[in-house]
Amino acid sequence: MKILLLEDDQYLCDNIKQQLTKEGYLVDACQDGETGFWLGLDRNNGYDLAIIDRMLPVVDGLTIIKAMRSKKIQIPVIIVTGMSDLQDRIEGLDSGADDYLLKPFHMGELLARIRALIRRPANLTENSQLTYHDLILDLAKRQISCKEKYLTLTPTEFHLMNAFLDRPNTLLNREQLMQKVWETGAAVEPGNLDNYIYFLRRRLRTLESACKLTAVYGSGYILEVDHAEKA
Repeated sequence: MKILLLEDDQYLCDNIKQQLTKEGYLVDACQDGETGFWLGLDRNNGYDLAIIDRMLPVVDGLTIIKAMRSKKIQIPVIIVTGMSDLQDRIEGLDSGADDYLLKPFHMGELLARIRALIRRPANLTENSQLTYHDLILDLAKRQISCKEKYLTLTPTEFHLMNAFLDRPNTLLNREQLMQKVWETGAAVEPGNLDNYIYFLRRRLRTLESACKLTAVYGSGYILEVDHAEKA
């Protein structure tokens, strides 16, 4: 497993690299955004995951992530930053990141998030699909489609939609969803789930699907058909 680490704090960068190396990961690390930009966009480097500080010098982290996604580089990306406002998190995740980790953080939490993001569905064929009403989730391509429209999902979006399409019309509580998507709720900030529900709702609107994610107060969410929209 090869990881790209972009962090401008020399001490933190060295510490993270040392810990990741102890865990058996191969790590390329640098402290400036310009070098990180070219490392991240070079497919020959063969990265499996990237950890990117949002506030990098020269080229900021969000610019790097957006460039990677525009080049169809879909490896999981974790943003590390001290910016804690909800809008900052939404902006970071909406730029193409898969997770958002606030500084200071415990190394065990970073490792848990890495393990969760690098999981992949096993034994998939090109024809593996989950369907419900007008939605089709292609498990091999990680794409969701509705009629003639389709979108490629980020890894976290994919795992979350997979959970809903695996059990449509069923209330899934927050603990079930967090365990399904992130392996363990202990390593996930509660707001992350709500952020990704927000993203999936936008995906469904973009696809003009008749399906919706309904919140059940104090319990969780249900994927169901919006009968009012259908009517």
